[in-house]
Formats: sequence, C-alpha cells, structure tokens
Amino acid sequence: MPSITPAQFYLPGQYQPDQSVGHLMNKVLSSIVAQADADLAPYKLTYVQWLPLYKLLMNESQTAAQLARDMAIDPGALTRSLTRLENKGLIQRERSVQDRRVVHLRLSAAGREVAQHVPRVLADVLNGHLQGFSQTEWTLMRQLLQRMLSNGEALKQRLAKATATDPTGLN
Repeated sequence: MPSITPAQFYLPGQYQPDQSVGHLMNKVLSSIVAQADADLAPYKLTYVQWLPLYKLLMNESQTAAQLARDMAIDPGALTRSLTRLENKGLIQRERSVQDRRVVHLRLSAAGREVAQHVPRVLADVLNGHLQGFSQTEWTLMRQLLQRMLSNGEALKQRLAKATATDPTGLN
C-alpha cells in the first residue's frame, strides 16, 4: 500500500487555533444547534432531545445503542435524554421479544407530532446559514466535507491497523 503524504496546510509553529478548519466547523455547528434550539423551544426541545426524535422519525425503530452510534454520542448521555423524552410522552421503549437485553425505541403519537416540526426548522436554520451561497458553492462545500470525512476514516483505519501491528505504539 503506497504511503499517503499528508497535506501541509498547518505548521506547528504557525498554527492559529481560531483559523483551524476544525474550529470553524465547530463554531458553525454550534451556531446551527443554538438557532435550531431557539426555534424548537416552543416545543420544549433541546438538541439532545430533538435530534433523537428526528432520527426516530427518519428510521421508525432503533435501539438506544444504534441511536448512540448514529449520533456519535455517549450511550449514557443518550439514555438520560431518552428518559426525558419518555417522561414527556414523546417516545416509547419496547423490550425485544427475541432478546430481552434489546430495547427498541419508537415515537409515540405525541412524539411523531412534535418530530414533524424538526425537518422544517432544520431546513430554515441551515438555509439561513447558507444565505448568499450559490448552488455550486453549496454542492462544493458538501463534497469537500464528505472528502474530509473520508480522509478522517482513512486515518482512523490506518491507526487501527498500526495499533494492531504494534499495540505499544513504540515502533
């Protein structure tokens, strides 16, 4: 497998955290989440609540473990959010009849009603953040972000392979 030379856009002695792509992406995401939270406040939802509702709306039945992986959040934090959603009557937990250890999550009728508002709010918030972008710029940004995700996955796989070869990380 040929070695891939990493890009050299950042140099240790010249690194400016506030100009980091990661920092800027994090700031944009924080802005999107804050605005979505504000717009979903009338439904008494926060990010840690509206995101699972939205995910369940898109994929009817999931387990908490699947949802935590999909959302890339700690299962314990998700469990607390799910408990709040269940207490609000927005989701239902159903134990699997095939495997009692597995608990499926489903939207209640009230949860479905509330979750129906999330796609419109997200579309409005994202479109607001993309104000002034052309169709070409929007498409290019998505392609570039997808490439960054692919590069990150490749880095993760190389690290896993290197760790499997040398678990100490010394060689």
